Formats: sequence, structure tokens, C-alpha cells
Amino acid sequence: MLKLYSFGPGANSLKPTLALYEKELEFEHKLLNPAKFEHHSEWFKKINPRGQVPALEDRGNIITESTLICEYLEDEHPTDVKLRPDNSFDTAQMRVWTKWVDEYFCWCVSTIGWHRMVGNMVKGLSDAEFEEKLKDIPVHEQRVKWRRAREGFPQEMLDEEMRKIGVSVRRLDDHLADNEWLAGGMYTLADICNFAIANGMQHGFSEMVNGTDTPHLLRWIEQINERPAVKKMFASVPNELKKD
Repeated sequence: MLKLYSFGPGANSLKPTLALYEKELEFEHKLLNPAKFEHHSEWFKKINPRGQVPALEDRGNIITESTLICEYLEDEHPTDVKLRPDNSFDTAQMRVWTKWVDEYFCWCVSTIGWHRMVGNMVKGLSDAEFEEKLKDIPVHEQRVKWRRAREGFPQEMLDEEMRKIGVSVRRLDDHLADNEWLAGGMYTLADICNFAIANGMQHGFSEMVNGTDTPHLLRWIEQINERPAVKKMFASVPNELKKD
């Protein structure tokens, strides 16, 4: 059986989680708790040496990187539900959007998320305790990000990331003004991967994502949230994880 290691249906972990629910594939969901730094534990680093989620285990193989996991599922586990267009041009357009979210949109939203929430996970630690936590993080860039989150990101960096978020939501809204979905005239991995980052922005970034400034983006977010697979996915999160 497929086994997915993730933080649950949010951000990058949401991408393969939702793809699995949309395709109605059976899988075991191993939820890791970021507040307990389970992704930096030795047992998980044997699965993904980078200490990052999501990771998919399939027949003894480990696949990492959220968008690539989604593409892998389309290739290796085809179902009646298709999340990728049939023709090469529309597939290329889909990948333009998945590449963009991975290389641009995700990063600016992530920095603000780290500033607002993640840094609080370590601010209560002593310097010595924090340094011990850093030793378990295998990726240098992630150690740098944890330090910045604890100390506070420079204001000019936060301002630039907010500017990029504004560019991102306007790009999505402009495209969705003339298109129901992002690529190929159908619901695809482009929608799933961008929804993973955009969902909830109407609350956390309401000054940018709202019915007045980005009505088409808001329509798209709400439309995806009404999909049966999305409702089922969010309902599947254990109560104990919600409390954490």
C-alpha cells in the first residue's frame, strides 16, 4: 500500500494528499508533528535524508518533492480520475503553473508563514536548546531559515515577500477571470498545487485576497473547497493533530 509521510493537508503536504484523495487511492497516512520536530528525527531521516515532508513510499521506493509525487501518482497509479491533460500543450501549460508555484509563489508565502508562526515554535528555547535542535536539521539552508525565524526576519525582506505575494495573487486572479481552471480547461495538478498555497489566504492575507480585489481567485478557492475529495481530506485530519 502507498504510504504518505506529511504534516497533513496544508501547504506542500496538501499537494500529494489531495491528489491521493481525488484519485481515490488507498494509502496509509503517517502524520508528523512539526511542533515536535518529528521530521528531523533519525527514523524519518532514514526515509528522507533531507528531513523534509512530504515523502511517498511505494513498493519500497521513496519519492520526495511534493509536485513530483503528484506527477508520479499520475504515471504509476492511473485512475479514471485524471489530474493531467491528455495533450502535450495543455500538460506543458499545467507545468508552467506548477513550476511557478514551486519556484515563486510558495516561497514568498512561506517566508511570511515562518515569520508569523514557525519562529514561535523555537523562541521559547534557550540558546543551547536551540543549537541542539539545529544539529538535527540536515539541510544548511533550513538551519539558516530557522535562525532567521527565531531572531526575526529583516523588515526589508518581509516587505519584498509581501510585494511578491501581491504579484502572485494578481496573476492568479487575472488568469482566473477568463478561465475556470488554471490549465487545459480542466481541474489539474496546476489547481491542486496552487490551491495548496492559496487556500486560506482570504483569511491570513485578507487585505490582498478578498471579494473586491481578487474575486476570481476567491471564487476558485471556494470552488475547490466544495469538491467532495477536498471536504473528505480536511475531515480526515485527526482531532489530536488539529489541537496541536
